[in-house]
Amino acid sequence: MDALAGLLDGPRARGAFLLRMVMAPPWSVRVEDRAPLSLMCVTRGEAWIVPDGGAPVLLRPGDLALARGPAPYTVAADPGVPPQSLIGPGGTCRTLRGEPLEETMCLGVRTWGNAPDGPDGLLVGTYRMESEVGRRLLDALPPLLHLPGDSWSCPLTPVLEDEIDRDAPGQSVVLDRVLDLLLVAAVRAWFARPDAAAPAWYRAQGDPVVGTALRLLHDEPAHPWTVASLAARAGVSRAALARRFAELVGEPPMTYLTGWRLALAADLLREGDATVERIARQVGYGGAFAFSAAFKRVRGVSPQEYRSAYAGRLPERHGSSPSPVPASTLSP
Repeated sequence: MDALAGLLDGPRARGAFLLRMVMAPPWSVRVEDRAPLSLMCVTRGEAWIVPDGGAPVLLRPGDLALARGPAPYTVAADPGVPPQSLIGPGGTCRTLRGEPLEETMCLGVRTWGNAPDGPDGLLVGTYRMESEVGRRLLDALPPLLHLPGDSWSCPLTPVLEDEIDRDAPGQSVVLDRVLDLLLVAAVRAWFARPDAAAPAWYRAQGDPVVGTALRLLHDEPAHPWTVASLAARAGVSRAALARRFAELVGEPPMTYLTGWRLALAADLLREGDATVERIARQVGYGGAFAFSAAFKRVRGVSPQEYRSAYAGRLPERHGSSPSPVPASTLSP
């Protein structure tokens, strides 16, 4: 597993919120769902994304945008059109006065809008659950990522458009996987752009020494790595690996490994019911005591406190509103 594959494994869709928007101008939708990541593709017409405090971005057919939450933004036919509806946590939709719009704007299976034959069409996929593994990826993305249709080629958008309004058995799983593939394609295309500020760990993958070390750490996080053993597997001296890794990645190998192990552990704590002892050994610690000490040192809370803080968010997978989580618990 390379570093990008490991980080993309974090924001894997599990019951993502997906819909087709069909709109007739003038229209404007305010999005305040606090979702960690949303993907938008224009299939016809056009749409503007207006981030709070940022410059409006025009999307045309074939364009794709990634909006990194939880910051709110507006999607509209024109930046000057005032919002007429508000999307809240869990995909709830209301007027600005609080009146529900789910039924009045429903146009069919996963289709929503103000006109069945509206000239503007968008596909929207929203990842509702945060992932500690995915946070490194999310932090590497700009608040609003825009890929013009003439700068990349991806056959997955038509697939998503074809599947999004079907109501076949297992359709939610099909849509989740197509959304994930579209996200992977978009992130790879973005990082491959000459003007993209790709993160250090991404650029380092092309190095024959550091790239090998990164793949080893991601493939075998529970291995009792030392800089010496990692250097031996990479085929260089300990000093050479330490120097080159820090130079290209921006931190020493063991610091990177600690962050990766604790990110994996955070996902396991939040998404499963394994004991702290079992998770500790699964990510490379000798026991619960050493793991708990490292976890609290980095995140400010114990593993049990972290798990308890996220317990109230689990129903969000099924569409309910998220519960608040202390900011100290979420800090990297």
